Amino acid sequence: MKLKNYMKEGQKLPLFGIGPYLIYGIGLLTAVCIVLFVYVFKNGNMDGPWKWIFRIGGGALIVYGLFIWFVGALKSDMDESIIENKLKTDGLYAWVRNPMYSGWWFALTGISFMWHNIFMIPVFFINWGIMTIVLKNTEEKWLSDLYGEEYEVYKRRVNRFIPWKRRYL
Repeated sequence: MKLKNYMKEGQKLPLFGIGPYLIYGIGLLTAVCIVLFVYVFKNGNMDGPWKWIFRIGGGALIVYGLFIWFVGALKSDMDESIIENKLKTDGLYAWVRNPMYSGWWFALTGISFMWHNIFMIPVFFINWGIMTIVLKNTEEKWLSDLYGEEYEVYKRRVNRFIPWKRRYL
């Protein structure tokens, strides 16, 4: 299967942006932490009911994350908005500004919870911090430059990563 080149003349934003690099980066960090804490240091593993709480919660986060990513990436017509240089603010994007990133963040958090290791909990916050810093310094600046006040209003109204009820100003 050959990938289509979605770039058209006048398109102001890249179709994929920083996304693949960011997701591969936090995915690699999560995998390294799983290997270190669970298999190398062999410290922090929980047993008993905690093991199952983490596994069930992890499974739920994986499903939730993949659902958010699927809707944001494949069911939202986001690529059409990018190609047409339009700010996407409806559908799932009325609930969360970055559903594709947040979907992977939820899924990776769920994956890390499947190993029921207490030392994997900080990875959740580290990944959140990395995503926040990267997006503030890349895509959010691009969008602000391109859409100006329209994006600034949208940013104040809609959460960056957590799908949440829309706030009205």
